[in-house]
Amino acid sequence: MTDLSSFPITQRWPASYPDRLQLYAAPTPNGVKVSMMLEETGLPYEPHFVDISNNESKDPAFVSLNPNGRIPAIIDPAGPDGQPIGIWETGAILIYLADKTGQLISTTPAQRYETLAWVFFQVSGVGPTFGQLGFFLRFAGKDYEDKRPRQRFVDESRRLLGVLDHRLEGREWIVDDYSIADIATFGWVNALVEFYAAGDILGLSSYSNVQAWLERGLARPAVQRGLRIPARPAWGRLRKRNLWSLPFLQHRF
Repeated sequence: MTDLSSFPITQRWPASYPDRLQLYAAPTPNGVKVSMMLEETGLPYEPHFVDISNNESKDPAFVSLNPNGRIPAIIDPAGPDGQPIGIWETGAILIYLADKTGQLISTTPAQRYETLAWVFFQVSGVGPTFGQLGFFLRFAGKDYEDKRPRQRFVDESRRLLGVLDHRLEGREWIVDDYSIADIATFGWVNALVEFYAAGDILGLSSYSNVQAWLERGLARPAVQRGLRIPARPAWGRLRKRNLWSLPFLQHRF
């Protein structure tokens, strides 16, 4: 049996199956990137729910794995050279899992780097911008009298959606094939609709290519499963609710 005792996080969130990849996350737009990826690849893994609403990602045990104190993070017991490895930051995790499995990223150098460019577009632009817009629409920012900060993120969200919509013209997926670029982006675009209720303020219906792409993504069984992993403790009571909105309940930045 694999020994993960050198990772302090396993004391706070014990591994029942230490030979499986360990996922520490919550079903937020960032967290579901990794669960969707794992569901797509078929890698065996054990999910651990990290309650960010109670600041569990700031727990010293979690910070020992991710010094930035943000979900998600993973431990792969079968890392490079067969040794356990911990990885954090969603872009790094997606690339690692794609390389480990040989799935969802091209081995052709030109297409590989094109895919990486769109992954970094998401992690550097889409996620931070949509997240800040959500702050102004759903959280404390909605009470600010000065609406100029909100408008800044509305305008930038529209610009980013325009970039994505243009890219998707005549395409089913962001790159030629379904890839980690799509997985990285699904959760955040879905959150605009289902949790932030930003469809009207952004004029989302005018981005027809984005809408069609999101529908294709949400129809994938692995995406449907990944959006609910790790399950929140209250999942049993909430199971009759719209499953697309559930992953973003209580999301905090």
